[in-house]
Amino acid sequence: MMELKDFTIPFIGLKEGKHQFDYQIDNSFFELFDFDEYNKANVEVMLSFHKKTTMLELTFKASGTVNINCDVTNEPFNLPVGGDLNLIVKFGNEYNDENEEILIVPHGEYEINVAQYIYEMIVLSVPSKRIHPGIEDGTLQSEILEKLEELQPGTEKKETEEEIDPRWNTLKKLLTDNK
Repeated sequence: MMELKDFTIPFIGLKEGKHQFDYQIDNSFFELFDFDEYNKANVEVMLSFHKKTTMLELTFKASGTVNINCDVTNEPFNLPVGGDLNLIVKFGNEYNDENEEILIVPHGEYEINVAQYIYEMIVLSVPSKRIHPGIEDGTLQSEILEKLEELQPGTEKKETEEEIDPRWNTLKKLLTDNK
């Protein structure tokens, strides 16, 4: 089970230079944020952590898949996700995260938790409208898709005169006779 402390980097003990951190993200990570829109997640996040004397440079790269339900057919499918995020951490008098690319932490801080940044990068890489790739190329066979095609406007069956109840024909004559 993942915990938020697994994503805390104590940078005070790191030497200056580049450091690499790798994270394997699954559903237990999203449970930490009470996020349950994904059936299954398998995302690898690589964090390049460059410690300098006056600031920290963090570069996140994510790639993997999340299994989600299609918005049209509700069929589950694996959606490839990926993303990049650059974050600069500077030291100041008080905490400030108003800028999405620059984080200011107080001078006395000795660690940073990167879980929120990983969460946002992955969630924002998933499109708001999720359509199964089988719909776009026409290979998906689904009962819901067949019903949608059947009920699509413009594909109605034309009623022939034989299918219409003959009593209606008499009423139609009344409409045309009063002209």
